[in-house]
Amino acid sequence: MKQLWLVVILFMIFPSIAFAKGNGENNEKALVPDSALNISQENTYPNSTNDQPYLKPSEAARELIDTAGIPIENPELIRLFNETQINMSPLSIGSRATIFLGEWPLAYTSEETSANWQYQLVNVNKIDNRGGTAPKQMAYAQENEKQVSGGLTAALPHGVTVQKMMQQKAKQKTKLSLAFSTIVGKGTKKEQFYNVPPKKLGYLYGYVPAVNERGHVTYGEVYLSIRGNSPEIVVKNVTQQGVGAWIPVQDYVSFTFMTSDSPRS
Repeated sequence: MKQLWLVVILFMIFPSIAFAKGNGENNEKALVPDSALNISQENTYPNSTNDQPYLKPSEAARELIDTAGIPIENPELIRLFNETQINMSPLSIGSRATIFLGEWPLAYTSEETSANWQYQLVNVNKIDNRGGTAPKQMAYAQENEKQVSGGLTAALPHGVTVQKMMQQKAKQKTKLSLAFSTIVGKGTKKEQFYNVPPKKLGYLYGYVPAVNERGHVTYGEVYLSIRGNSPEIVVKNVTQQGVGAWIPVQDYVSFTFMTSDSPRS
């Protein structure tokens, strides 16, 4: 019996050991272990969808961006170019102008994306069956409202914009709903039951998972240059900086079930 419960505990703590054998129908199924459950329908706190939509450049903006010779994915810059109108006159052949648009994060390149399914402990359910003669069932019930936040691992210029680009890349890779802040509401329940054997205490730990996104962001000074009838984007002083972030997985709770002979702290 002890060996059986040891197998159950190991499976709950290291779900990837068993789950790695699954063939996975999509990226999300291949990433989510069996110990993690979606609570979007049961969550008593309705998290707002915080997706970062991909902003598509207009045809004119795309032509302008292509002149930069360097990838530009910053949604704020793309919006700026989408709203920029340049009407060149045949009489402007000799016109020359250089307009400094500022120093911007241009693009984010993802190098590693991994999930920590025990990112932050948000709930502990307990049941005492030490005086029992038969197994007792327990299930998850959120005792208090919990907010879990992520963020960049170090301060960077234009940090909010960098977060948006990282969130978009991480979501594309994981197919998970990601947000830099998520809440699990008090009273949230899930009807998945765990058996506590006689003479044992049962503990069900609930964690909000998070994705660790790492890569580098490219910065540069952006200029709009006009030479006659040929506007173009010029990028100077290009630099790259390593960046990391924790991005919580929205409306998921990962569980670890354990039994004990005596109370645990």
